Amino acid sequence: MNHTKVTEFLILGFPEFPELQLPFFFLFSLLYLMAVLGNLLVICIVCADQHLHVPMYFFLANLSVLDICSLTSIVPKMLTILLANDCNVSFAGCFLQMYCYTICVCIEFALLTAMSYDRYIAICNPLRYLIIMNKRACAVLAAASWVVGLLEPLPHHIVISQFPFCDSNVINHFFCEIAAVVKLSCSDTSIIQTMNYILGLFAVFIPYLLTLTSYVFIISTILKIRSSKGKSKAFSTCSSHLTVILMAYGTMIGLYIHPGAMDTADPNKLPIAMYIVTLPLLNPLIYSLRSRELKVALKKALTKTH
Repeated sequence: MNHTKVTEFLILGFPEFPELQLPFFFLFSLLYLMAVLGNLLVICIVCADQHLHVPMYFFLANLSVLDICSLTSIVPKMLTILLANDCNVSFAGCFLQMYCYTICVCIEFALLTAMSYDRYIAICNPLRYLIIMNKRACAVLAAASWVVGLLEPLPHHIVISQFPFCDSNVINHFFCEIAAVVKLSCSDTSIIQTMNYILGLFAVFIPYLLTLTSYVFIISTILKIRSSKGKSKAFSTCSSHLTVILMAYGTMIGLYIHPGAMDTADPNKLPIAMYIVTLPLLNPLIYSLRSRELKVALKKALTKTH
């Protein structure tokens, strides 16, 4: 059969809500701006305040940088679709966006795992905490998270980029999402299903097991503390991280990790959009509300500006 080779894709966005295009534009613009500014504020405060030059806030600053990258890979194009109906994206641009979003997800779970190890050492081995979690160890853990996250989805996307895309170029999503793009290929894509499970194993399931193991030891150690004040203080040091982990894994499982997630005809675009935009917004809020040190540093910074 003769086919027309696809050189660009057309991203539908949210055509099922024609009357809500402008309200969606203002909503996601506001959430995007708040999330970027919130994470930039965390980065600036952590860099400026010497008291925050500790492992937990070093990893938090990394997470904030990642959140800004994740948002910027998706939201600006989505906003142009909502406002100007600019739905076209080049073949290379689509795969770049798809790869950037995937590596951000992989790096996030790797960083959350490194942060859970930091909390494990802080609570289960507090006397040796500063020795074990020195600057070099933190730098290695952070660098490993970024490198692993960059490499994990690479084979996945190389294989997809070699698929022939014939005739249809309409992506039923608001960005170049893997399942929506693979669905347009006119060749056998069963290998991607296998690669999805492998990627999910290394990028999500193994970090989940490592994080779960850390928290089993953390909770066991906290329960052995005799005083209620000591238990409360120990738990407060990891409550922010635990909240972020529950949100990240909970929403990922709810939206993506279920039977037939890759074959869904009508993807849950609006819940996915809210997940992509609101999770990076909530991360700095959760840490700033629950962290006394970060609140003190923020107050100092606000006082200096006046």
